[in-house]
Amino acid sequence: MRKSRSKFRGWKVVGAGVLIQGMQSALIMQSMGSYMVVLEKQFGWSKSVLSAAFSVNRFESALLGPLQGWLLDRVGPKRIARTGAIFLLVGFLWFSQINSLWEFFVSFFLVAVGAGLSGFLTVTVSIVRWFERRRARALATGSMGFAMGGLAVPLVVWSINSYGWRLTAAFSGVIASVSIFYFAKFLDGSPEDYGQQLDGLEPEEVESEPTAEGLASIHFTASEAVRTRAFWMISLGHMSALFVVGAVMAHLALYLTSERGYSLQQASFVGAALPLMQMVGMAIGGFLGDRINKRVIASFAMVGHAGGILILAYATQALTISLFVILHGLAWGARGPLMQALRADYFGSSSFGSIMGLSSVIVMLGTVFGPIIAGVLADITGSYRLGFIVLAVLSALGMVFFIFATPPDPPLRSANPSFSEN
Repeated sequence: MRKSRSKFRGWKVVGAGVLIQGMQSALIMQSMGSYMVVLEKQFGWSKSVLSAAFSVNRFESALLGPLQGWLLDRVGPKRIARTGAIFLLVGFLWFSQINSLWEFFVSFFLVAVGAGLSGFLTVTVSIVRWFERRRARALATGSMGFAMGGLAVPLVVWSINSYGWRLTAAFSGVIASVSIFYFAKFLDGSPEDYGQQLDGLEPEEVESEPTAEGLASIHFTASEAVRTRAFWMISLGHMSALFVVGAVMAHLALYLTSERGYSLQQASFVGAALPLMQMVGMAIGGFLGDRINKRVIASFAMVGHAGGILILAYATQALTISLFVILHGLAWGARGPLMQALRADYFGSSSFGSIMGLSSVIVMLGTVFGPIIAGVLADITGSYRLGFIVLAVLSALGMVFFIFATPPDPPLRSANPSFSEN
């Protein structure tokens, strides 16, 4: 054990998470919709095909999740993140040279593997190990990177317009992989390794911190967690939200350019407004999440997701599009970090990677089928309206799931698992 009198290292882990997720958000997740616009124009590929590519690669992330979670609990986040950085570099460089549909699918697959290994799950596991009473605000702060990265999308679009999408993609791959490889060094370890306490609090300070609903000293194994109702209700609720989140990431730029007459640059500014509201939502969720019932916040957020996408379905003016940005952005920001905090509160941190990995198989169905539903119905009907209405209904169901996601009973055994157990 390394004794340390320095500042609490947990916030350095959060800072690294902010930078890694910000890089991924700016260059990958929130920019892919813009790439789809130029690919549609250059190659004539349909919205269904483009959304299928996005969804297939989200499905890959779901399948990768259980193995990734298991490895995170055993070999540590740093090695996993650096492996992902290599996949990102290869995928982006290949993507920048594609001339056929199969190359697009394969290169995008490599990018998705890299983003999955180095992104959300890896960063979340790292942060959860360092926080308990201040978990919601730590995860919300770490997620700020995703929102802040979205603010850089207009810059990516400017690069696409000025230098071409191929050069932009190649440069993005280099920047993302090098940055992630470096910042991954901060992700390994736990408070015990550095002679520090959870949350950076001394024992006498812990009592003054609020206690979250369901926060327990028992750490579930993955097999114990999946046998609880809470595991399934949280997973299904999270999935319901991602129907809308996935569709918006994949189709917002296409919707605005094809149905509302926006230029790609103008659409990028709408896309950049979402992260601004998302950051406000994260601040609210992070502040309230450690003080009041997280399930209540998540349930209200589902109203925001459903209402936002329903408004977008009928939007004809900038004012109504702005209302969508406000509702969806606030809901996304407030709900997102609480999904992981809620799981960690209920199941502990010892096998958190494995539990999150198994949950991702269910959760990622939202990002798989959300874009497909929107894209296929847009091609069939000639409009995104019906697809957005269907997604609003599916998202609203998430409120029911969160209501029933009550804390699980502790498993019947005498000892807690260590980080090496499952």
